[in-house]
Amino acid sequence: MFIQGLAPILWLIVALSILKLPAWKACPVALVISVIMASQFFDMPITDVMTGTLEGALMAIWPILGVIVSAIFAYNLTVHTGGMDKIKDMLSSVSTDKRMLILIIAWGFGAFLECMSGFGTAVAIGASMLVTVGVPPVSAVIACLISNAAMSSFGSVGLPLTTLAKLTNFDPLQIATYTTLQLGSMVILMPFIMLIAFDGMKALKGMIPACLIGGFGFCIPSCLGAVTMGADLAGIGGAVFAMAALVIYAKKFPIKDPEYEIDDYNENFSITFGEAVRAWLVFLLIFVFLIICSVPAISAVLKTVVTKVMIYTGPDAAPTSFQWITTPTILFISAVIAGLVNGATFADMAKVLNRTVKTLIPTFITIITIIATARIMGYSGMTMAIATATVAATGTFYPFIAPVIGSIGAFITGSATSSCVLLSKLQVDSAIAIGLNETAQAWIAAANASGSCVGKVISPQSIAIGAAAVGAFGVESQIMKFAVKVYLPFVLIMGFVVYFGQAML
Repeated sequence: MFIQGLAPILWLIVALSILKLPAWKACPVALVISVIMASQFFDMPITDVMTGTLEGALMAIWPILGVIVSAIFAYNLTVHTGGMDKIKDMLSSVSTDKRMLILIIAWGFGAFLECMSGFGTAVAIGASMLVTVGVPPVSAVIACLISNAAMSSFGSVGLPLTTLAKLTNFDPLQIATYTTLQLGSMVILMPFIMLIAFDGMKALKGMIPACLIGGFGFCIPSCLGAVTMGADLAGIGGAVFAMAALVIYAKKFPIKDPEYEIDDYNENFSITFGEAVRAWLVFLLIFVFLIICSVPAISAVLKTVVTKVMIYTGPDAAPTSFQWITTPTILFISAVIAGLVNGATFADMAKVLNRTVKTLIPTFITIITIIATARIMGYSGMTMAIATATVAATGTFYPFIAPVIGSIGAFITGSATSSCVLLSKLQVDSAIAIGLNETAQAWIAAANASGSCVGKVISPQSIAIGAAAVGAFGVESQIMKFAVKVYLPFVLIMGFVVYFGQAML
């Protein structure tokens, strides 16, 4: 039954890696395969198959697709009103050193974009911004891929982690905390790796303090945020703190190295405080609203605005809950308010929203079918069959390869969220099979998210997004070659962290 259970995943590996099919074409086929395998080999009644598929589709639409649409709409509206141009000018005016700009734009601002929007936004925007300040296109893409890898589990306002917690029934605070702890070493080292990728070891000359500020500036606040507020704000808080710390350091201790000086620095750039606030307004509103909604008294009231529907008809079925005043609602309202303040009309916003939805149609197909596939695989026992065989092969050594499995999911789907949806149940089932306690099971579930981060650096979809953003077509293999050099040591480090970590729980 192992091969039958693994069939949808094997198809995705072949379709995306060998056949080079886009995810929106490959994932529906994976759903069809999972339906066939569940009904023919795992004795799942057709009624349960259909209702399980429907449940997965509805879970994809809300809140996951709601977050994606609202986040990308907020960004596109900021571009439409000219706010993003002002943000870019503000960031590039902080320093004239390309290495410092890589840290500020790709690491600081890129982390902020990833934690707010996710789904390739940080790679595309960050790489294009770096090219405008003189960073070579391939180096710009690699730097943003590395940064994005460290932040992916916090993407789209913590969506991968909140989704993982919901699917595995673990406490979201616990999952967020464990993931940040597992990613700690990776987060601290990544700023160094970004500069080495840019120009070798010599690029670190005079930059070690800035790298440490960037790494610890994200790591410490994100850990504190995860423990106290969960995944929604942990990454955003870390990104804001890291970006602010890097900007302050660049201003207080200017780095002057002729070899890395940008060529066309605009010394006459100026902006008023009001213009700066308006440019950043949508992100400020989202941050403030999320903090307000995380207050226990307010959060408790908001959670009462919920609809519970019994969809799945199989054994141990439970109602599916749809909470309405949540992250997608906050993102959308923030975008509308910021748009109005910046002079956008409702007609303008309707056009931007329509354009956003049209461009995201392939993403809709991918997310809906991949989540439906994951639900069928879980309900039918396919993931348990895979877990049983995997545990039989690895035994108590399984925790070491848990991050590898998560990274494969991100490589296959191009998304930390999709990886968590597809494989989180497998990870938990495997942890149960080797007799781990509930706390250690949550640690292994979190390993899927941290492993997904590592896998994002070699994701063909992420590489393609970055290359397209800077117009560097045909260099994907060159980017992949370096990305693999980053992936291999970090997935091994993650394996040791997860293995020895679970032994202490």
